[in-house]
Amino acid sequence: MTAVPGNARLLLATGNAHKLGELRAILTGEDGVPGLRPDEIIGSGELGLPEPVEDGATFAENALIKARALAQATGRPAIADDSGIAVDIMGGAPGIFSARWSGRHGDDVANLDLLLAQLADVPDRHRGGAFVCAAVLVHPDGREIVRLGELRGTIARAPRGEGGFGYDPIFIPEGMKVSSAELNADEKNAISHRGRAFRELARDIAAGIA
Repeated sequence: MTAVPGNARLLLATGNAHKLGELRAILTGEDGVPGLRPDEIIGSGELGLPEPVEDGATFAENALIKARALAQATGRPAIADDSGIAVDIMGGAPGIFSARWSGRHGDDVANLDLLLAQLADVPDRHRGGAFVCAAVLVHPDGREIVRLGELRGTIARAPRGEGGFGYDPIFIPEGMKVSSAELNADEKNAISHRGRAFRELARDIAAGIA
């Protein structure tokens, strides 16, 4: 059984520092888990655990694979998410392959550049899409909860903004004129697919770690 730091109240199945920081802010925010502090949320990368193979066919399946592996390794409740961008005219692609769309997992620049190249000749009226997130809580005894979040928008023709990560610089949230990367962290978390999914899951998490 993998040892867990004494201050840990919540285990998050990710080694992605950007995602860990974003989820710490969401889960300890106004609509997050009452009384939870950022330093009490520990990522699986900090525990030295390997990333499991994500071979599910949906965001929810991949999130469950990650959370199940962490719960089994530690004997503690674990949360995870799987998320990505789904472009309407591409039939929902990149979808679950968003993080490795270019063939190199986690290469944000290459993934973004490839998607822009594939949409180069697509007119603005057909550039709709969504960020999608499945957030899950898995207990060691097998109980599982899945919550979903979505943010609709359009795909820009060039990156804009220095904030965020992944496809944020080319995603214009519905009703806005700026990209997700041009929003500050609080603005982004208030409307994001990940924020919506984890705020739905917050009450389940609070009950699970009480």
